[in-house]
Amino acid sequence: VMFSWREKGSGARQLLLSLLLLTVWEAGSGQVHYSVLEEAKHGTFVGRIAQDLGLELVELVPRLFRVASKSHGDLLEVNLQNGILFVNSRIDREELCGRNLDCSIHLEVIVDRPLQVFHVEVEVKDINDNQPVFPMAVKKLFISESRPPGSRIPLEGASDADIGANSLLTYSLNSNDYFTLDIKRNDEDIKTLGLVLKKLLNREDIPEHHLVITAVDGGKPELTGTTQLKITILDVNDNAPEFERTVYKVSLFENAPNGTLAVTVNASDLDEGVNKDIVYSFNTDMSSDALSKFHLDPVNGYITVKGNIDFEETKLYEIQVEATDKGNPPMAGHCTVLVEILDTNDNVPELVIKSLSLSVLEDAPLGTVIALISVSDRDSGVNGQVTCSLMPHIPFKLVSTFKNYYSLVLDSALDRESVANYELLVTARDGGSPSLSATASVSVEVADVNDNAPAFAQAEYTVFQRRQRVCSGEGPPKTDLMAFSPSLPPGPIGGNREEQLDVDVDLSAKVSTDF
Repeated sequence: VMFSWREKGSGARQLLLSLLLLTVWEAGSGQVHYSVLEEAKHGTFVGRIAQDLGLELVELVPRLFRVASKSHGDLLEVNLQNGILFVNSRIDREELCGRNLDCSIHLEVIVDRPLQVFHVEVEVKDINDNQPVFPMAVKKLFISESRPPGSRIPLEGASDADIGANSLLTYSLNSNDYFTLDIKRNDEDIKTLGLVLKKLLNREDIPEHHLVITAVDGGKPELTGTTQLKITILDVNDNAPEFERTVYKVSLFENAPNGTLAVTVNASDLDEGVNKDIVYSFNTDMSSDALSKFHLDPVNGYITVKGNIDFEETKLYEIQVEATDKGNPPMAGHCTVLVEILDTNDNVPELVIKSLSLSVLEDAPLGTVIALISVSDRDSGVNGQVTCSLMPHIPFKLVSTFKNYYSLVLDSALDRESVANYELLVTARDGGSPSLSATASVSVEVADVNDNAPAFAQAEYTVFQRRQRVCSGEGPPKTDLMAFSPSLPPGPIGGNREEQLDVDVDLSAKVSTDF
């Protein structure tokens, strides 16, 4: 937006100023828009920024008028005496914005007392300052004399760093009898360049062709770029190598040591001399993973192992192999090698036990689930089939609930007074040969319930009392053991006392819990 007016009286001037300021601000968010051509010289006028922002020239310095720009602060500058925004240093649109159609420099204008912030966009317009450039100044092509007329040889076109019409290119080819230029436009509206053969080549007549392609852009004035084509006509190598099989299918065990031969590919060529000498190579599109695992002998076609082959990582490798002869130009044949990786039992089963409770009541019913067990094995087939076993077998057992899932359940009655804790060992074993196994221990505590009444140490007790046997006039008295029953009343037993004293009385006393 360019602003200018002439003095036509104070009223007209104020009206025009109001209209211009309205135009400036109606762009939205208080932004002012200018435009400037790239490569403009230092001092080139851009716009009356102070005036367009409604600022008086006399207040620019007192209010600390300043302009800031992210990373482009030195490209534009403001004269504080007249409030004009001008070009301070070289502006290169291609350097600033590349191939982007929209290219602008955002300025932030700040004044103090009171603080105000304004936003200014300066559009940088393209000029035709870049000529078309081809990737190579001289391009060498090798074309067989057997190449059929009408065949198309792709070429890389030129590029132009400008945008819009300044970068629209047209091509031309110097006049000749054998080649014409073919230009196609694809879906993305990008031109593709090709050289089309008009008639059969004859190396014996013309061994080389020198062509010039010219690219012209749409700028004013237009700029041009050229590339030279040096075309060498080669003698006929009209037979490509052929593999004895188009697809090779082989099997290879994982963990095969480095140097193990996977397969030998073989191709032959019907030509003679160097045209039949063959070099084997992997296709350039082969994955980096396959390249890291296999090596191809370029002379003999041996494909050998050179990296770690892991069935769990990759089960099949599809390898594209080329056989290229040494003809000029070379010709190539192709085959596919499918390497199936076979599993070996190289992974130990994994065992996970989740306890449902820390202890089990001794009166828990049969079938109570103590823990959940899951097993897995990264191997396949029988190598990945896992079975679980339990030691000791009593009073618990393992119950298969689903594939690779088990429950540890109570199989017979518990008695804490007999066994208060069980240490169990769960073993997971795969079906490989030899098989691999993993173990895990489970500690089961038996919790007490009140299932026992108090009991005496023994069912019967016998009470003894000593007595003296007295015989008058006969030696010292004897002491004997005499038993009394608790059920007998105290006092004399009855009868003759002497006889009673001479008789040993053995009466048992049964002590019951009914005391």
